[in-house]
Amino acid sequence: MLDNLHASIETRAEGDEPEAGTDDLAEIRTAITGFTSTAESRFTAIDTGLAEMRTRLDRAETVLRRPGAAAATPPAAEVETRAFAGFIRRGREALTADEVRSLRVSDDTAGGFLAPDQFMAELLRNVVQFSPIRSIARVMPTGAPAVLLPKRTGGFTGQWVGENDTRPATTATFGQNRYPVAEAAAYVDVSNVMLEDAAVDILSLVSFEFAEEFGRLEGAAFVNGSGQGEPLGLMTSTELAFTPSGSASAVTAEGIIDLFHAVPTAYRGSATWVMNSATMGAVRKLKDGSTGTFLLMTSGIANAPATTLLGRPVVEAPDMPSIAGGAFPIAFGDFAAGYRIFDRVALSVLRDPYSQATNGMTRFHGRRRVAGGVGKPEAIRKLKIATS
Repeated sequence: MLDNLHASIETRAEGDEPEAGTDDLAEIRTAITGFTSTAESRFTAIDTGLAEMRTRLDRAETVLRRPGAAAATPPAAEVETRAFAGFIRRGREALTADEVRSLRVSDDTAGGFLAPDQFMAELLRNVVQFSPIRSIARVMPTGAPAVLLPKRTGGFTGQWVGENDTRPATTATFGQNRYPVAEAAAYVDVSNVMLEDAAVDILSLVSFEFAEEFGRLEGAAFVNGSGQGEPLGLMTSTELAFTPSGSASAVTAEGIIDLFHAVPTAYRGSATWVMNSATMGAVRKLKDGSTGTFLLMTSGIANAPATTLLGRPVVEAPDMPSIAGGAFPIAFGDFAAGYRIFDRVALSVLRDPYSQATNGMTRFHGRRRVAGGVGKPEAIRKLKIATS
């Protein structure tokens, strides 16, 4: 572009009036030449800088690819995570003003703080180990003390009509499910010496202790919860239908097959079996009457990817009832559609260095708020130990 402008000026200089504005044209040529030289020098400097940056990046990449380099240079922790770790080890009084501001307050009157995201990720992974229902149900967050979800209680109806027949009227009816948020609480005592020892991963320790207790509480409530001060369990809900086992005291292969086909096809493709270990042992002995093969397949048998029953995965839940007359030891269905879990407060931690000070311990109070209940009852069905 600069060359074209320079040529245009020269053309104008060689025109009909060569004497007019000769000095001006010379000044313009000089200015353009200086601008071109400056731009070229700047571009050259930029190219040189980029080349140096590429060289440095190549060197850094070479160093990072060396064995053990990643472990030797761990990434810096987030401010919120560092502040929460400082709160756990030394208390709020030892934190700086910036660290206190970075913590998420749960309860100003009690002095509790919400756990950071990294801490919560580990906590929830541990909770799932103890509460298998959470791993197969649909889990969503909520900011309300209770969750209200609409549900359809009656659908449209129609009928075949002739050319001049009167068309029937139809309507749909709706209701709602209410999931009140319940609170679970626990505390754990930690040695002050352990808190002062920087070599101990205190966050993982506290996370596991709370996860173990909350997982135990959740596992029991999501299965057998009464709905009064705790989530409503799937086995307690009166909305779920059942299929008889065909025996007054045992699980039968025919009953399991009947239960499998009693669940609507739309939910069967994503369904899961839920039972405790004793029931799984009894089911493991059942065989197909026609082929003589065992109904329950374990990993590595018949190319099954995991423990399966009639082609669907099996989850072991220790809180499920055992086999007995009139009991419901097995549930089968699409739990992601049939059971809902709503997390209100994932984890709030209160540090108490006083009540156990004479024992050289610091007590940590943890609390979480969660709701649970049946979503679509038609998606889950129970097996009842009965003849009818």
